[in-house]
Amino acid sequence: MIRFYNCRILTENYEIAENSELWVKDNKIEYIGKHKEGVFEREIDCKGNILMPGFKNAHTHSPMTFLRSYADDLPLDRWLNEMVFPMEARLTEEDAYYLTKLAVAEYICSGITSAFDMYLFPHATAEAVRDTGFRMTLCGAVNNFTSSPKELEESYIKYNNYCENVSFQLGFHAEYTTDRSILEDIGAIAKRYRAPVSAHCSETKKEVEECIQRHGKSPVELFNDLGLIDYGGSLFHCVHLSDKDIEILKEKDITAVTNPASNCKLASGIAPLSVLDERGVRLAIGTDGPASNNALSMFREMYLATALQKIRQNDASALVPERVIEMACKNGAYAMGTDNDCLKEGRLADITVIDMHRPNMQPENNILKNIVYSGGNENIALTMVNGSILYEKGEFYIGEDIERLYEKCRSITERIKKASVGTLF
Repeated sequence: MIRFYNCRILTENYEIAENSELWVKDNKIEYIGKHKEGVFEREIDCKGNILMPGFKNAHTHSPMTFLRSYADDLPLDRWLNEMVFPMEARLTEEDAYYLTKLAVAEYICSGITSAFDMYLFPHATAEAVRDTGFRMTLCGAVNNFTSSPKELEESYIKYNNYCENVSFQLGFHAEYTTDRSILEDIGAIAKRYRAPVSAHCSETKKEVEECIQRHGKSPVELFNDLGLIDYGGSLFHCVHLSDKDIEILKEKDITAVTNPASNCKLASGIAPLSVLDERGVRLAIGTDGPASNNALSMFREMYLATALQKIRQNDASALVPERVIEMACKNGAYAMGTDNDCLKEGRLADITVIDMHRPNMQPENNILKNIVYSGGNENIALTMVNGSILYEKGEFYIGEDIERLYEKCRSITERIKKASVGTLF
């Protein structure tokens, strides 16, 4: 058993419990409270630092680390078709395995303990998650060019029985890359399993306009009419929504996952988070992939989520930090279907320790506001997933020498770039 003591704990009510301790037994939180006697394998003096549930990255594309700072400064359609898709065509399963491990290393030093990942190689991603000890919910990525409804159903069965750190949800890439007949087949699978479905949705104004031209309705309306979201799910981005779209999201219990850094960088727009929140739509936060962000830091996403709403609403009080932390922790866990939404006895031990002994955390006028408005990766002292410490004081415990992992990922990237010379346009 591991004992964290002399710590302050962010409770499930988003209050700070002073002078507390937390015990972890196997992969669960065994005890939270004041000091009492026990027998421990390790005792960690937190020196007044904050223990909080790990951040949940509710939308990402982990193996795209190889495209970091490669496909930049283009709008979404050109970014995808001219730069991303041609490079991805040269990826192998082995590549995706190591590139996912690189993403995991970045997640855990940002205090992220689980991610909702959509990508092309579910087996490679699942293996990387199992081998590093991270937690991930895989999301289907079916489109006209990759995978199929049949493979999606097979993955749903396989990866929900793979290992305790991996789960799988039905999903497809987006309306604009997926024919209606495929969407109908996915809707039938969702009905068969009474399962949620997730996808990119309403990311750009052009996407919505072209969907209306094709189908006479918005992406949200289309997904609703096809039965794709009858059992809930998550829609990623949700930047350009009508009032009717918002009504559907609320009615179908959909989580709207915002990706503010990616949406800014691709000039896609600012999602109406305050409006969604006021109308009862659940909100979560994701980084999107490292090709469009380009970082995988929830601190940056949390700051942008609130700051951009203040601009959009012309209201400095819009989307307060306490709400943003709930989006980044509790609501992301709901989207992924994981039992790690808060620090509570019996919950999974997915924990991050915020180092308050850094200049950007002082003085402590308001700890939650400090975390959102001034926090950064330098404030992550420790990250624990499923009861195991994966990151502590700059050291990674993911079964890989971190420098060798960097070199492996560099070699993968260089190979693909050389193979792609003269073929991208």
